[in-house]
Amino acid sequence: MILNEAISPVRRLRRPGQVIYLSERNVAMMIKELSERNPLRHLGLDMNILRENGAFGAVMAPAGVGKTALLVQIALQAMMKKFSVFHVSLQDPVHKVTLWYDEILQDLTKTYPVDNVQELREEILLHRFIMTFRADDFSVPKLAERLNDLAVQNIFRPQILIIDGLHFNSKVDLFLQEMKTLAERQNFFVWFALHTHRNEQANQAGIPASIEGLQHYFQMILKIEGKGDHMSLKAIKGENRDSAIDTELRLDPTTMLITDRG
Repeated sequence: MILNEAISPVRRLRRPGQVIYLSERNVAMMIKELSERNPLRHLGLDMNILRENGAFGAVMAPAGVGKTALLVQIALQAMMKKFSVFHVSLQDPVHKVTLWYDEILQDLTKTYPVDNVQELREEILLHRFIMTFRADDFSVPKLAERLNDLAVQNIFRPQILIIDGLHFNSKVDLFLQEMKTLAERQNFFVWFALHTHRNEQANQAGIPASIEGLQHYFQMILKIEGKGDHMSLKAIKGENRDSAIDTELRLDPTTMLITDRG
């Protein structure tokens, strides 16, 4: 059963020959600067390549360590590049997910003029759709039905899907198989928030024992962990893992924003 959903604002049309105002140019420059400063590029995230194969990615961390915040940052960067992001939450209502986006965007753009930030917000929201389901009533066929409804009405076609709140229990293997088929058929990349346990034993690659049998589903796994006065982010499995393996990104423990390379 679907609890709620939020649709992007109606797209503003630009007529041929229409004047491009200074504010629009400023927003374009802001997007360019934010994209160039995006540290995730050091981890080999190429959505154009990954989504072609219906690939999976996961943000892995214990409860309360910032998985949702990082997924929202990834989504915002994708939206700035005009990727359509479909955010599925199985634990929070739409207004709370929306608040995540607003707060993180505000932190990312706090050095820019307010008017330009508002313009940016209006621009990128065209590329986002939020939907919530009950966790015990969520399935791939139900998700596929909703995506088909949106596509048939020419409302929204995702290029990146985020699933936050999925329980990785004994039934998740079948779910991942069905989701992989759907992602490959519709050419979108799927990000998952992957809950792990503190002090859990891991193999040599850093994969916790609780999900070791599922790692083959994921083309990219990002791991968040605490390190003294900051949080660290590393790619323990990825498209360009050989070049990203020694890259550690620092996360601000208060905002969970990516700050720099370690």
